[in-house]
Parts: sequence; C-alpha cells; structure tokens
Amino acid sequence: MTALGINIPSLIAYLVNFVILLGVLYLFAYKPLLKVLDQRSERIRESLAAADQAREAAASSQATIQQQLDEARRQGQHLLDQAREAAGRYREEEMGRARNEAEAFVARARTDIQRERDAAIDEVRTHFGDLAITAAEQVIKKSLDRTAHHALIAQVLEEGGSLKPS
Repeated sequence: MTALGINIPSLIAYLVNFVILLGVLYLFAYKPLLKVLDQRSERIRESLAAADQAREAAASSQATIQQQLDEARRQGQHLLDQAREAAGRYREEEMGRARNEAEAFVARARTDIQRERDAAIDEVRTHFGDLAITAAEQVIKKSLDRTAHHALIAQVLEEGGSLKPS
C-alpha cells in the first residue's frame, strides 16, 4: 500500500488518535453541549407552557370579568326596575291619598252645606212664623199668644211640607 502513498502504521496511529479525540470530545464537549441544548429546549417548552397557561388564565379572567360585568348590569337593571316600581307604588299611594282627602273634603263640604241649609230653613221657618204672627196681629188688630201660634205654625209646616228639608 505504500505504492498508493498510504502508510499503514501512520494510518492506524491517525485512526487511534481520531477515536481517542472523538471519545474525549464526546465526554467533555458533546455531552455538555447536548445537556445545554436539552436544558435550553426544556426552558423553551416551559416558557411555551407558561405562555399557554398565561393565555388561558387571561381568557378565563376575561370571561370572569365579563360575567361579573353582566351580573352587575343585571343587578343594576333590577335595581332600576325596583326603583321604577317603588315610584309607581308611591305615585299610586299619593294619588289614592289625595283622592281620599278630596272625597273627605267633599263629604265635609256636603255635610256643612246640609247643616247650613237646615239652619237656613229653620231660620226661614222662625221668620215665617214671626211674619205670620205679625201679619195675623195686623189683620185682627190684637196680640196673640206667641207660643200657641208657634206650635200652630210648626204643625201647619209639617202637614204642608213645602219648606221641609229633603
């Protein structure tokens, strides 16, 4: 093989040196390099997992916030509805109270009017009786007994009923 320029003992020495170098490199360079690459790969996986978890947490948080906002809107609407209902009840109560007061005022006014009417009729009867007595005195030119004539006039008015209160 020397004709080809290959020296076998040198080739074996080169091969042994290469294998030893390969073994040393494998032990001292390749293994630590693989270890560093594996650690980096693991950190990247952990970072991706943490990013996914953060994304899921953000989505969950967003959904929770949206639910809370929806609930707050519902509660706000419920409070508005309750306030409207309370205002309506209050308005109805006040209108009923005002209506009752107006009816009571009308009833008192009617009672007062009836009392005034009865008093006016009694006064007219009294004056009518006095006028009748005075007219009778003028007609017969003598004084009559007032109490007897009052009783007589009251009896006539009751029988006639023309000025009696209804």
